[in-house]
Amino acid sequence: MSDDLLRIGALSNTTGVSIDAIRYYERRGVLPRATRTESNYRLFPPESVERLTMVRRLQDIGFTLEEIIDALQTHDAGGATCDSERWRLDSVRERLDRHILDLIATREALEGLLDACRAGSCDFVDAGIRDKE
Repeated sequence: MSDDLLRIGALSNTTGVSIDAIRYYERRGVLPRATRTESNYRLFPPESVERLTMVRRLQDIGFTLEEIIDALQTHDAGGATCDSERWRLDSVRERLDRHILDLIATREALEGLLDACRAGSCDFVDAGIRDKE
């Protein structure tokens, strides 16, 4: 076994990505297919650490797995530049902005229920009473 190749457990420990997730990422093409030992252990190249770190970073900022797979395929095909790929970041930002607006609206609705409850007219509790009658 080459010293620079990583078994799946070592890759998991290094990146904080679970072994099950690594297997899933391999099946989905996020990671290239691992080579196998005679004992059928998966061996990943050291570049897998950087790739998984990037995947986690993209997930943390709101990318879906499908978006990540698409971006990685474009990168792997060559020719990806900041200019050609910036639209991906813009797309995620727009989705997050919509989600933030939805959360604000939900919070405002909750605040309305809380205000009514504080005023002695709790629609939340009253609705449960009306349902039982």
